[in-house]
Amino acid sequence: MTDPSRLTAIAALARMRAGTLSPAALTEACLARIAEREPTTRAFVHLDAAGAMCAAEALARTPSGGALHGIPIGVKDVLDVAGMPTEQGSPIWAGWRPRADAAAVAWARRAGAVVVGKTVTTEFATRHPGPTTNPHNPRHTPGGSSSGSAAAVADVMVPLAFGTQTAGSVIRPAAFCGVVGYKPSFGTINRFGMRVMADSLDTIGAMARSVADAALFVAAVSGRDLGDPDTRPDRAPRIGLCRSPAWPQAQPETQALFTRVTEALRRAGAHLTDRELSPATAAIGPAQSVVMNAESARAMGWELADAPAQISETLRERLDWGLARSEAELTAAYSAFANAQRAFPAVMEGLDVLVTPSAPGQAPAGLASTGDPAFNLIWTALHVPCVTVPAGTGPDSLPLGIQIIGRRGDDRAVLAWAQWVAAAVG
Repeated sequence: MTDPSRLTAIAALARMRAGTLSPAALTEACLARIAEREPTTRAFVHLDAAGAMCAAEALARTPSGGALHGIPIGVKDVLDVAGMPTEQGSPIWAGWRPRADAAAVAWARRAGAVVVGKTVTTEFATRHPGPTTNPHNPRHTPGGSSSGSAAAVADVMVPLAFGTQTAGSVIRPAAFCGVVGYKPSFGTINRFGMRVMADSLDTIGAMARSVADAALFVAAVSGRDLGDPDTRPDRAPRIGLCRSPAWPQAQPETQALFTRVTEALRRAGAHLTDRELSPATAAIGPAQSVVMNAESARAMGWELADAPAQISETLRERLDWGLARSEAELTAAYSAFANAQRAFPAVMEGLDVLVTPSAPGQAPAGLASTGDPAFNLIWTALHVPCVTVPAGTGPDSLPLGIQIIGRRGDDRAVLAWAQWVAAAVG
């Protein structure tokens, strides 16, 4: 019999509804896997095994009605969970425990999810990495800033986990770890109870082991109807092949991947066309840096005033740089975002989705960096939905991902086509 921890969320739900699996048995299997792998992967900053088992056993005594009934989840440590520490990857917040759940966590629990613990984040979901390693090779980064969430799902510790993205913090670690990452349209999941750093960019997303699982999770916590991506569409998609302005950063394995994916999509019957982004997007890279760092510096007013010595040197440099941006620079950056957002619908004309790389290459060696978000930051600034699906391996047998992009608010279609792409690339 399959180890329950290896089941997708949807497969586990089917077994629980059939009476062949209980929430307690699933949670126990996930906790056993965490105990086995955590010394190497180090995905969790806080684990509440007793609380998780208690919640799972309580669910066995209630009618199964919630969309996530009995499914264990991990929560990135920038989202509050009542009674658990929210330390945000920083010594400044060591030991701090909120009284209430973040809205997303509260809705997950209301849908029947079992919160297992808090997953490792980089410092304030920015740059300075935590201890998490890549489950496929512990000498390589899992990506960031949602390091622990991606690694926990990839290492079959939990079927689902929350991530957040300001530049590439859902898509890139999901690609590096070989799982599905879904960054919804901006604002899809309520951010109350999340440590917001860049108000114009921060988006809560999901890590999962299938596109359908990601859709189920986000639908449950957002109240949106995201459909069933496993339902086969009645036609092939119209796909724009978009190398994007980040293409010069593509490593040889990503260049080869894009060629392989293109051929696989063509064989599967997709209608393909090369598609360039609007010239307006050229300004997004510099603008994203201005907005992210300036807004983050303003968000960290208390830490900068009361605990500056406990902010890492790397982050402090970026915050100081952000505070030094003039009002004119910030206004120009916001205008660049708005211009690119207005231009994007024309880029999508005649297409269902764009397909583009998820990251420059496989996960880099070492844990000092979480990798380059070059293939992600444009889409985050455009506020559009993004899904990465596993699409082969790189030269060191580490996962590679391919990214599916669509119009803002068209998440249901993007998820459906992402599953189509996942099936086509195998």
